[in-house]
Amino acid sequence: MSSYDVVVIGAGPGGYPAAIRSAQLGRRTAIVEKEALGGTCLNWGCIPTKTLIASAERYHQALAGAELGITCGQVAFDYARMVARKNEVVNRLAGGVQQLLKANGVDIITGTARFEGAQRLSVRGADGETRWLQTNQTIIATGSVSAMPGFLPKHPRVIESRAFLDRNELPASLVVLGGGVIGCEFACLAAQLGTAVTVVEMLDDILPMIDRDVRRVLRKRMEALGITLCTGAPLTDIAADDHGVTGRYKNQEIRGELLLVAIGRAVTTAELDLARAGVKTDARGQIPVDASCRTSQAAVFAIGDVVSGNLQLAHVATAQGVLAAEAASGLRRRNETVVPACIFTSPEIGVAGVTEEQAKAAGRGVRTGLFSFAALGKAMAAGMTEGFVKWVADAATDQLIGAQAVGPHATELIATAALAVRNELTAQEFGRTIHSHPTLSEAWMEAAHALHGTCIHAAPRRR
Repeated sequence: MSSYDVVVIGAGPGGYPAAIRSAQLGRRTAIVEKEALGGTCLNWGCIPTKTLIASAERYHQALAGAELGITCGQVAFDYARMVARKNEVVNRLAGGVQQLLKANGVDIITGTARFEGAQRLSVRGADGETRWLQTNQTIIATGSVSAMPGFLPKHPRVIESRAFLDRNELPASLVVLGGGVIGCEFACLAAQLGTAVTVVEMLDDILPMIDRDVRRVLRKRMEALGITLCTGAPLTDIAADDHGVTGRYKNQEIRGELLLVAIGRAVTTAELDLARAGVKTDARGQIPVDASCRTSQAAVFAIGDVVSGNLQLAHVATAQGVLAAEAASGLRRRNETVVPACIFTSPEIGVAGVTEEQAKAAGRGVRTGLFSFAALGKAMAAGMTEGFVKWVADAATDQLIGAQAVGPHATELIATAALAVRNELTAQEFGRTIHSHPTLSEAWMEAAHALHGTCIHAAPRRR
């Protein structure tokens, strides 16, 4: 039996940073992974998706090159080559994770972990051999998988995001079940490459977690890409055969070559046998933790998607992985609560802090400041004028409590807003901070001025 100070279960974006940080703190550390280092995010989620999206956007931009005075001749794409490049990027990054773990002295153990007690684990390898581990503390970072409800037909044409990413060709038509982040990202990716896409979302609108004015910009753009958005009713009577997939939305038939299921993710904790370790779970199988990511069992921590009420984002898991590793070593630090979220649709969306609609629903008095990219010099020069940025500030104190961006490079721009919200800046303080010209980030400064009605480059609000 091998003995460790810390064993991390799962080598995704939460697990491997937790293992590395534990090793940095001088603790003998092992990490257990049953599939691939880097987890879902690196291998079948964030990285491969964004790699393909980058290719799709480059192709789409080339088609519109004439607007910038660029003639490309006949523009075409090779989807199989896009997929091959995606695999190259994934393999390179996964290799980097392995090198980092080894360089920090972390033992990498391949297999499926199971608790045999609060401080004892068994790891069953693919060859059937079992290895036993003794550990002072364990960090659970097993993540989640795509949810595939039992009412869906089991057929090769009914797939989730991981299976879609493994394909070497695009379908001519695609039905996306779910208008959340994953569904909208894949819809935009496929539509930019010429696939006829239909998105079915049973809620009243796509992406309900963001403000209505932001959703409106995305809906308009998705429809311009040829995407049919069917909201406010479920997809029923779903059937699949060798010719395609059909379903019914209200009174119309929906048909496509493939059905991409994007209705959420399910946690993966069943194999752990948590009861043996005395770790409590909630009704959904997720794990409640305290501010240090400690579970009901003092020797066990949990991070990332498996945690009750968590935002299922890679960077949340990473932050919690470092936090848990330090807490397990007796260190204390602030548990960060301002989490930026990025949506890689066309156009991109970034969110930080509370939205305007969330603040109002909570009865909080707020003021907002908005600035359109159409009025921004850098955006006009780059030919990217779609969308806007928006601040949400407390009406009484002027403190910035939230921000949203929809438009060019919104996923990069939101980091600036997250920093301002996290450090409790006021709109006045932010507006007085000099921003370089011409840049897209100037939009935040202009929006801060707009909140007070002092924006130079926008007409005053009508009274």
